[in-house]
Amino acid sequence: MGVFKKGNNWFIDYYMQGRRKRESIGPSKELAQIVLKKRKVQMAEGKFLDVKKEKKIHFREMARLYLESYSKPNKRSWGRDELSIKNLSAFFANKYLYEITPLDIENYKVERRRKVSPATVNRELACLKHMYTKAIEWGKIDNSPASKIKKFRESNQRVRYLEEEEIERLYEACSEHLKPIVAVAFNSGMRKGEILNLKWPDVNLRIRVISILNSKNDEKREVPINKDLAQILLAVPKHPKSPYVFCKEDGTPYGSVKTSFRAALRRAKIKNFRFHDLRHTFASHLVMRGVGLKTVQELLGHKTISMTVRYSHLSPDHKRAAVEKLSFRMDTYMDTKGRLRNSLKI
Repeated sequence: MGVFKKGNNWFIDYYMQGRRKRESIGPSKELAQIVLKKRKVQMAEGKFLDVKKEKKIHFREMARLYLESYSKPNKRSWGRDELSIKNLSAFFANKYLYEITPLDIENYKVERRRKVSPATVNRELACLKHMYTKAIEWGKIDNSPASKIKKFRESNQRVRYLEEEEIERLYEACSEHLKPIVAVAFNSGMRKGEILNLKWPDVNLRIRVISILNSKNDEKREVPINKDLAQILLAVPKHPKSPYVFCKEDGTPYGSVKTSFRAALRRAKIKNFRFHDLRHTFASHLVMRGVGLKTVQELLGHKTISMTVRYSHLSPDHKRAAVEKLSFRMDTYMDTKGRLRNSLKI
């Protein structure tokens, strides 16, 4: 413990529960010494407010609070958080929030990486970081040990899409409740969560637009409805007591279509394919039909063009069209002395 000066201000430096604390006091060295003595007394008596605050919440308790008070009410993808927290709790459940150190989190990264992909570990780290962010916001702790933890590098360039013959085969293999859901994905590029949470008030068949008010990027997006998609939506029966486009007999939306989708893939004999790849199929076929990447970006709702560039190689003429815009013509002819001479014309 001690006091030190930095610039025009005096600081106190001490350790609490094994963690280093620094406080800016002001221009007075005498006041800094007084405050430091006060901190020593508070810690000795167990009255230091931060100690009391940090001791009172277990990781498991904060995880439950995060899921119930934030994730479920605010996120369509709360199921992903629930799975992440299940794995995080297996490692951290016996600790208080303040006891978890950056080294503990690094050890978690190493252990999880032995079992799952870098992308999965990164999703779990993102959940952990945000859980600490909310804990600080809710006054449960002052600092986050996860704030400077780096994620693994991951390759996000996987583009798996279906050929037209496979699209037809998959659609025919779908159960009746799944067919319109898959058809919407093929014709709109909407995410699974966006489709399963779609409500009739967000569908305007008169002007042929679907409004997605709460997308993954928390931005409103409008998806055009083509002729085929309009016919599909018109054929979907409306539940008298439910606003959801796709729902069960009791009016509640489908929580998942994983089982029925996997069954359809087996019947269609399509391997190595996920529901999210229907979105890739939508984008890939647009690019192969000459639609520009900027337009595809807007339809998919990507924040940056870098997410959309992965489809560029599918355009047969995208490079040729680019170089044709800039043509340098080389004319070769004889000069007055009968020698070959090249000239450049633009």
